[in-house]
Amino acid sequence: MRYWETRRVIVTGGAGFLGRHLVAALQAEGAVVFVPRSKNYDLRTRNGVCHMFEDVGRPDFLFHLAATVGGIGANMETPADFLFQNTIMNTLVMEQARIVNAGKIIAVGSVCSYPKWCPTPFVEDNLWNGYPEETNAPYGESKRALLVHLQAMRRQYGINGVYLIPTNLYGPGDNVNPSTSHVIPALILRMLDAQRKGEPLTVWGTGNASRDFLYVSDCAQALMLAAEWYSDGDPVNLGSGQETTIAALVQMLADIIGYDGEIIWDKSRPDGQPRRVLNTNRAWHEFGWKAGTDLRDGLAQTVAWMKEVCIA
Repeated sequence: MRYWETRRVIVTGGAGFLGRHLVAALQAEGAVVFVPRSKNYDLRTRNGVCHMFEDVGRPDFLFHLAATVGGIGANMETPADFLFQNTIMNTLVMEQARIVNAGKIIAVGSVCSYPKWCPTPFVEDNLWNGYPEETNAPYGESKRALLVHLQAMRRQYGINGVYLIPTNLYGPGDNVNPSTSHVIPALILRMLDAQRKGEPLTVWGTGNASRDFLYVSDCAQALMLAAEWYSDGDPVNLGSGQETTIAALVQMLADIIGYDGEIIWDKSRPDGQPRRVLNTNRAWHEFGWKAGTDLRDGLAQTVAWMKEVCIA
């Protein structure tokens, strides 16, 4: 029998970007997956969380992916909302999972929790060595609180909860709303629009900031492997291990799309965290995972999907 065959699984945020890829992978392996939709289960309320567990019963696994997310602009505009909504949701879901004695918990953190000035590549032991980058610090702090909650439940109640820290995700199925999308889909949308109009492309920041981009299906695979093989309380990084500047990313996308217009860097806009790349040795040693998708290949697949969805 396959490991996931007939396993009862809840995936909060299962209708989101990463969630859809995880749900599809779990179902392909025979898992019985329940995805609570926000219109039926508001996980920012105790009633919504209680009703979710009442309707599903005790799961074998709880993947907690649900979050209120957005890019730099959204985080700067409504920081209190990001802090409150994520903190209250994480707290209520974890507490009710404890009360009903849910099975193993796999919680997804954020690379935004790392200190603004952190030695690269980021190692899990440095997570608490400073305050996160200001533009997304409230969101990052809500995710650090989730880790503390999991570790506290492990010590007090013996709850088996693991915490994974994915870096910047991308791929087909990403959020294409211009006001809330992250860097890769936002750049693709604006570059395609500039190409159609024959206009220059304006990009926020200096282009010097770097990121570690992880293909979404690689991340879904990591979550499943960790659920099966990892049972420790220490956080685990999930990234490609490849550091790419925003300037290099823009050029790579221009090559893929065939955009040859002018690129203007708006240096009055924030770069966000100066550098970001993860050390993923712990994921390899603990449950045998490493990213398998080359960035250029992943970007080409993402561009093809966005052309089909956004232009058709």
